[in-house]
Amino acid sequence: MPQAIWKGSIRFGLVNIPVALYPAESPDSLELDLLDKRDMAHVGYERTNKKTGRKVPSADVVKGYEVADGKYVVVTDQDLKRAAPEATQTVDIVAFVKAEEISALYYDKPYYLAPISKGDKAYALLREALRRKERIAIARLVVRTRGYVAAVYPLDRVLVAQLLHYHHELRDPEDLDLPPAGTAKAGITAKELELADRLIEGMVEDWKPEDYKDDYRDQLLALIRKKAKSGGKAVAEEEEEEVAPPKAEVVDLMALLKESVSKKGKRRGTARVTAAKPTSAAKAPVRAAAKAGRARPKRAAGSSRAKGRRSG
Repeated sequence: MPQAIWKGSIRFGLVNIPVALYPAESPDSLELDLLDKRDMAHVGYERTNKKTGRKVPSADVVKGYEVADGKYVVVTDQDLKRAAPEATQTVDIVAFVKAEEISALYYDKPYYLAPISKGDKAYALLREALRRKERIAIARLVVRTRGYVAAVYPLDRVLVAQLLHYHHELRDPEDLDLPPAGTAKAGITAKELELADRLIEGMVEDWKPEDYKDDYRDQLLALIRKKAKSGGKAVAEEEEEEVAPPKAEVVDLMALLKESVSKKGKRRGTARVTAAKPTSAAKAPVRAAAKAGRARPKRAAGSSRAKGRRSG
């Protein structure tokens, strides 16, 4: 397993569970560098030549793949299409599966599909057939420089194509130091499990996605604006909120569970992960997908990532 992204704790009522966050995927995408076609120097995010420091006109920015140390082959849009002409123009459905057969772990970025060129009727036919049969279409497509497998499913009136991780891209969680499965082997008593059940039941509510937003982003922006008003100076120490570090271990789990259950009416919505948010996590697109997760991914093979850097 790679290095932890951050360490923090899951807050469950009054119980703090120290955890570390690890990436579950190991993507093997082919990434291309941005280059100045005049001297093949790297181009930064601000469109500047990293050798000369000068601005590079958009017409002179190309993509290149490093075949040897410092040697690049320019890859054009025509090359990308030429590699597999049909794949770059189609969402090719290859199978239909039940939603619960796909673990939520596989879902990645969603895209909307909309009909064009008088394709309304055929589009509606596929949408309604998927809905009636309660199936998800599995399709292959190419986006930019790599091929994907995607789940195509109806969401109200739109068809969604949600990219999926490949099986070999998911890391094996068995590499982590995890407690044993089952309550007895993990040392959990029947009373502790009963109290945890009651705490969960007391916090059950309907899923309303509009109720959730990136509060950390808002707080960070507020801090940046306050810092800008003070001429770039750091926020005064007395204004900083003290955050206690996560406990190394739960001292009295039963006492904390009992107190959490007794306060569940006053503390609704307090089960959450506390730490800086990572990049947005992938979410399952359908309710049934939440029931999945039976298959365990294979251990990611060595280093299958193609050489290169992000194309920006």
